[in-house]
Amino acid sequence: MSIARAPGRRESRVQSIERAFAVLSALADGLTGVTEVADRVELPKSTVARLLASLQREGAVEQEPGGTRYRVGSRIVTLAATVLPTRSMVVLARPELEALALTIGEAAGLSVPDGFRVHYVDQVDTPNPVSVRDWTGTRVPMHAVPSGLVLLAHVSPTSLERFLARPMEAFTPATVTDPGILRERLRQVQLDGYAWVFGEFSVGINSVAAGVANEDGEIVAAVHLHGPSYRFPVAGSQDRIGSEVVATAARISARIRRGMSPTTRRNAAAEVEPGRL
Repeated sequence: MSIARAPGRRESRVQSIERAFAVLSALADGLTGVTEVADRVELPKSTVARLLASLQREGAVEQEPGGTRYRVGSRIVTLAATVLPTRSMVVLARPELEALALTIGEAAGLSVPDGFRVHYVDQVDTPNPVSVRDWTGTRVPMHAVPSGLVLLAHVSPTSLERFLARPMEAFTPATVTDPGILRERLRQVQLDGYAWVFGEFSVGINSVAAGVANEDGEIVAAVHLHGPSYRFPVAGSQDRIGSEVVATAARISARIRRGMSPTTRRNAAAEVEPGRL
């Protein structure tokens, strides 16, 4: 009997996925109400309402504050931002990362959001015999690293509250997991333009990061520096280093705004090591 039901269940799941994508497509033009979505996708309002509720729980759609209309959520925007542009972003950022690593003498890297995690997509090391490991390819919860704090500081209020409602893992005794403290910390990041973390993800490693903006001014990536805590940062240098990272992020943002020539676009994938992303 269970074998007989299996095809029907699979078909139902596929149908649900198709309907969910239809609903997301209907929201592509901006804030839209349930009735209008139902008309566009030719489904009952009750079905659309259930789909929207499920998509909202996953962060795929968001409801306007105090209203009844919906729009595509930050999770979908984040996923879309990390697919095609990431390789191009790595190509654009690499010269600036190399210059930053040489200037400060510590490893410099680039990361992008992956849901509520940070995905490290590139790193430039220094010739210093004592250095941190290469984090490229690693995904880390946002609250524990400066790149994540920078990205969290620029998400929508709805997304931030959803993140703060989740359990946050303490990776070291220094990891900040209190929602109230983290909220205040993010406000300071917005004011400073950069974030420092001292041994919160890995004991003995300190790091700083600043946000990279796309052509629309949205923070879509972060530049970071990290090094052993016994030498990084040198006492009294935090503000100077933070400003250097902000300046590097601004130059990368400017490169993104200018875009790339057709030739560079064709060669972008070839300039990135296979398997690094």
